[in-house]
Amino acid sequence: MKILITGGCGFIGSNFIHYLSSKDNIKIINIDNLTYASNPSNLANFNESDKYYFVEADICDYDKILSVICKYSPDFLVNFAAESHVDRSIDDPNAFIYSNIIGTYNLLSASRAYLKNSNNHKFKFIHISTDEVFGSLGSSGFFSENSSYAPTSPYSASKASSDHLAKAWFHTYDFPVIVSNCSNNYGPYQFPEKLIPLIIANCIDEKPLPIYGNGLNIRDWLYVEDHCDAIFKLLTNASPGETYNIGGNNEKSNLEIVKTICRILDNKKPRKNNKLYEELIDFVDDRPGHDYRYAIDSSKIKNDLGWIPNETFESGIKKTIDWYLNNEEWWRKIQQGIYSQERLGKL
Repeated sequence: MKILITGGCGFIGSNFIHYLSSKDNIKIINIDNLTYASNPSNLANFNESDKYYFVEADICDYDKILSVICKYSPDFLVNFAAESHVDRSIDDPNAFIYSNIIGTYNLLSASRAYLKNSNNHKFKFIHISTDEVFGSLGSSGFFSENSSYAPTSPYSASKASSDHLAKAWFHTYDFPVIVSNCSNNYGPYQFPEKLIPLIIANCIDEKPLPIYGNGLNIRDWLYVEDHCDAIFKLLTNASPGETYNIGGNNEKSNLEIVKTICRILDNKKPRKNNKLYEELIDFVDDRPGHDYRYAIDSSKIKNDLGWIPNETFESGIKKTIDWYLNNEEWWRKIQQGIYSQERLGKL
């Protein structure tokens, strides 16, 4: 089985490659453009493997993508490659439009061109997307696979566009694509601009813990290894044309997330002055268009494919905090831009 992964040096992509390493008879081709959120060191232990191939390429480069697909003839393509930070999309939407829309279009078109000249009838294209395409919920209800799209940020609008392209390729060209919409992921290797790793790092450095608005915005949280397990079930068991929502069944407010991290670190790594980490909480101006609540109904993937998350939030957040405590050098290098400078040959 050959699996081509785009964005494999990023957070979810690198976790998925680690997940696949425990499987037999799998070859991995990783395409990554090595943007700021990509980190080859996440996969350093694969460099000598004859089952892992890395290609530095931009998914917006159609000719390059087509040549890689034709060269390796994958059985599956899993598209993780995306710009994903809402704040950055508000400040500068340009990269989101190119990567998330044009990039996905190129991957779909190149894969379709490959299939025209291939006898690979088992090929599947798994498009990884987000629950943010559905917009915001009130205090009740859940997103299902039939929920209407109502994106509210440049990021979610670009991901919604990519979803529509993927689904159009299935209906128009009978292209074997599956779309998944996941809730907020957390776990090892997450770039420390996102809420959970940012709060962990700021606690360790005893810096302010910024929370937008009143901190009552609610998200469903999914431990990244559970997400990887769900994606593998899509590869092996899901039918083309299907869409699946993947959630962790862990609705938490941002304030609750921060306070949970603070309480755990109070025990694991007390502050030098013996004060509580919660005293570092700093409420800041809310960001524009901040969605109130996301919540996922994952009953379809449970009923169709037998997937349920293994981790509760309580177990997953403890594993995550332990990982960041044990890998302090990794996230400090990211904060200092050292990995990016190494890639650019500046060190």
